[in-house]
Amino acid sequence: MSTAVVAPPATQTSQLDQLKKFTRVVADTGDFESMREFKPQDATTNPSLILQAASKPQYAYILDKVLTDRKSSGLTGSKQIEDIIDHVLVAFGQEILGIVPGRVSTETDARLSFDVEGSIAKGRQLIAMYEARGISRERILIKIASTWEGIHAAEVLEKEGIRCNLTLLFSLAQAVACAEAKVQLISPFVGRIYDWYKAAMKRDYTGA
Repeated sequence: MSTAVVAPPATQTSQLDQLKKFTRVVADTGDFESMREFKPQDATTNPSLILQAASKPQYAYILDKVLTDRKSSGLTGSKQIEDIIDHVLVAFGQEILGIVPGRVSTETDARLSFDVEGSIAKGRQLIAMYEARGISRERILIKIASTWEGIHAAEVLEKEGIRCNLTLLFSLAQAVACAEAKVQLISPFVGRIYDWYKAAMKRDYTGA
């Protein structure tokens, strides 16, 4: 009589688990529940994602608190709107930092993409708002478009200990300029770059 030894079933790992072994997972969302479920290391947001999240009933308390707190700001018109948006972004960032162990990226106004001094001022302002809430700047990345002006603004901010995440990056030239400016992180738009490749080359990329 022979006895067969049956090996225990192999542990099933998801693609997400496999990715976590080799890279840092960053959530690009304003949805707290998704972050709790998938447990990313860091998170990044932008105004459109926060707008989507803020429109959901479960996040209304954040917007309501900001509106209440900023009633006495004395600002009016576009300045008031900009002030509210900045405080909503920081409020969401604070909530996210209670979920993720790493950093959160907070994006500057896209209208500042070609304004060096404006981008620097906004980066400093956002960091000051976080620090006023007791959050260290080491947990924040200021997200700036990787235009010529944005890269120069990031270079100044990095020298002040304000870490930056350069987005809207489509080319090697932009990446090199970011490296020379010693920015903390770049966010290449891989999907858009691949779309361009397929349109220009009329084929999928195979690595050959």
